Amino acid sequence: MNLTWLSNLGYSTRRQMADIGHGAKLFARLLTTLGTSLKRFGLIRDQIHFLGNYSLVIIAISGLFVGFVLGLQGYYTLQRYGSTEALGLLVTLSLVRELGPVVTALLFAGRAGSSLTAEIGLMKAGEQISVLEMMAVDPVKRILAPRFWAGIITMPLLAAVFSAMGVIGGWVVGVLMIGIDSGSFWSQIQGGVDVWNDIGNGVIKSLVFGFSVTFVALLQGFEAQATPEGVSRATTRTVVVASLAVLGLDFMLTAMMFSI
Repeated sequence: MNLTWLSNLGYSTRRQMADIGHGAKLFARLLTTLGTSLKRFGLIRDQIHFLGNYSLVIIAISGLFVGFVLGLQGYYTLQRYGSTEALGLLVTLSLVRELGPVVTALLFAGRAGSSLTAEIGLMKAGEQISVLEMMAVDPVKRILAPRFWAGIITMPLLAAVFSAMGVIGGWVVGVLMIGIDSGSFWSQIQGGVDVWNDIGNGVIKSLVFGFSVTFVALLQGFEAQATPEGVSRATTRTVVVASLAVLGLDFMLTAMMFSI
């Protein structure tokens, strides 16, 4: 009886478990670098500029057009029930609760996450990480940690920009194009949006997404094969794994938030 398939299954399972264990170990090491990273905040500041400033344009423009679409779709839906004055509330809640954190995280994974993976992978291919280890410099503290904490800080800021631009887009469509009363648009937002239950939940989501997307990007880059093909595959895996992680975590976080 040929049991080669069983041997292959066992080998694949063992390799996957080893990868999970190595990833968990790296994640724990990154968490312990907070104090050291804060002492050299200049490194984090530079990475915030690299990750956030260079992603700002695509985040802002995407948020504006998502607001346009929400304004149009929301108006034609609310028109059936004679509640078009609630358009501002509908647009804002959709953005701060769900679309702002999720779409920002997906765009962040595609733009900044892939860039992080490629950068770390090229450092490994160029043996720069090996040189640091030979000089007794911990690459996790010097290379990975500043990028990790910068990604966590940057994500909520970008999500806030996305949501703000989306609300402006909804206002442009609802007030300037369709003709909804501007006072009703803003008063519905002021009276219906709760700081903690709505905005606070969105901030929590964006922080969790910042953890997951940045960690996936750094892990894939740090574990990439030191070849052009290896870096290319690692960059692709970053976008796929990070996007799936964001969508899965979004479901779990939404379920927990609504059950509290």
